Amino acid sequence: MPSQTARQDVVVDALFGFAVFAVVAIAVGADVSDRGDLPLGYALAGVLGALMLVRRRWPVAVLLATSVLIVVNYVIDLPTIGLAVPAAAALYSAAERGRPYWAVGTAAALVLVSTAGRLGEGQDPGYLLGYELASTVAIMGAAIALGNVQWQRARAERQRARIALLDGQAREAEAAELMALERTRIARDLHDAVGHHLSVVALHAAVAAEALDDAPADVAAARTELTHVTQASRAGLSELRATVRALRDADPGEERVASLAHLDELVDSVRTAGVRVSVEGAPGAGELSGMVDATAYRIVQEALTNTLRHARAGRADVVFHRVDGELEVTVTDDGSATATAGSSGSGLAGMRERVRLVGGTVEAGPRPEGGFGVRARLPTGGGR
Repeated sequence: MPSQTARQDVVVDALFGFAVFAVVAIAVGADVSDRGDLPLGYALAGVLGALMLVRRRWPVAVLLATSVLIVVNYVIDLPTIGLAVPAAAALYSAAERGRPYWAVGTAAALVLVSTAGRLGEGQDPGYLLGYELASTVAIMGAAIALGNVQWQRARAERQRARIALLDGQAREAEAAELMALERTRIARDLHDAVGHHLSVVALHAAVAAEALDDAPADVAAARTELTHVTQASRAGLSELRATVRALRDADPGEERVASLAHLDELVDSVRTAGVRVSVEGAPGAGELSGMVDATAYRIVQEALTNTLRHARAGRADVVFHRVDGELEVTVTDDGSATATAGSSGSGLAGMRERVRLVGGTVEAGPRPEGGFGVRARLPTGGGR
């Protein structure tokens, strides 16, 4: 079943088409030049209106078809319908769907062809160039500008939604990573603090049981108790080891831990937001230790998120390069370096802290050739 948004789009396009038909039909009916036949003029108005029903799917095709029909209207000498008003809806639709250059080029071609043809017919150049041309260009320009504003607004909304999604994923991944680190710490503490004592208990209980083998029979009860102590301590050790294994080897499918294994998904989400991203030299699975792998991913994630949020960039490049036993991670963009450097978030500070924990270095700042860059060097064995 079509969604509510899709149904609303159909209704809007139908009203749009009816408006185009009505405007052109009124122009046909009001024509006083007795050019051509009215039925064919009304049919042309209906076709121009019907094209609006597919303007979202094929905006450029609708624009070109509208232009051709307008030219045909004058070639076969149908009633005068003007130039700007019949074309305005198609120009708006093309610009609204992200095709402003097609809209501008088509509008310019229509104006040139129409103006040259009418001057060739001997119409008054003063009226044509001094009055009608200005109004035609103004109407066409307003339609294109309005459509382009709508496109930019929709694009900005999609970008904001993508940034919010990336922020949410980053928070979830960071929480999962903190939980994994806490789980590892608990496992180590349990093993070091409790495991040692239980091992001592089991050892001494076993020695005591062996020593009682030569004792009188009245100590049989003591031997039984020591046997219970041995069994209980061994069972406790077994349960402790099972708990440690569960803490250390949690199912990775349950929580998302930062890793370059998710790099393609991260890059795709940024590309969806409208930034062209290239990746070069990404390490394969298992090439880096866990902490370095997570830190490299976090650097790329934070840099691309800043590119989306602050830089207003159109392109970003992610490059991995091995230098003297270290992994160099470089993320650059062509956006506003001032906006990125002046952001009030704590992302860059957090990035530096992560790099410091694995024994690496990081530099971030505006580039001489423009844009913003982040370069980090991480020891490939750090944090193992």
